Amino acid sequence: MAEPQTRLGSGFDAHRFGTSPPVLLCGIEVDQSRGVEATSDGDVAAHAVMDALLGAVAMGDVGDLYPGDDPEVHGADSMQLLAQVVGRIGDAGFGVGNVDVTVIAETVKVAPHRQAMRAALAETLGVDLDAVSVKATTTDRMGAIGRDEGIAAAATVLLVSPA
Repeated sequence: MAEPQTRLGSGFDAHRFGTSPPVLLCGIEVDQSRGVEATSDGDVAAHAVMDALLGAVAMGDVGDLYPGDDPEVHGADSMQLLAQVVGRIGDAGFGVGNVDVTVIAETVKVAPHRQAMRAALAETLGVDLDAVSVKATTTDRMGAIGRDEGIAAAATVLLVSPA
């Protein structure tokens, strides 16, 4: 019998504010006053998780799988894209052990939406709620994010294979 394997992956994504609202994080509307410039719906949290998953199994990144010049990606629901990535991870023999997401923004407030974001991620990833962490931080007004020009997210995932 094969020994269980674990894989660690990390991901990052950032988008500039612009275009029409809303700002989405984990598929949840967190800011109805503005949007982000992106090919898809611009959900930086979902994109960071996708990159972390793909990186853990050495399958490239979001841009490899969903190139910006592909018309199918324009306006795409990032949580649906994440579900597709989860399917690929499963096909590779892995499941999600846990995920930790940090949203980096100066004025977008995560706390009022944290539980909904965790629940949406848990459902899409096929894990229990206690395997999903969502946190937020600012850059203390430093740099483009500190000037409130955009938003970013970083994610770390642990993948596990069955014993």
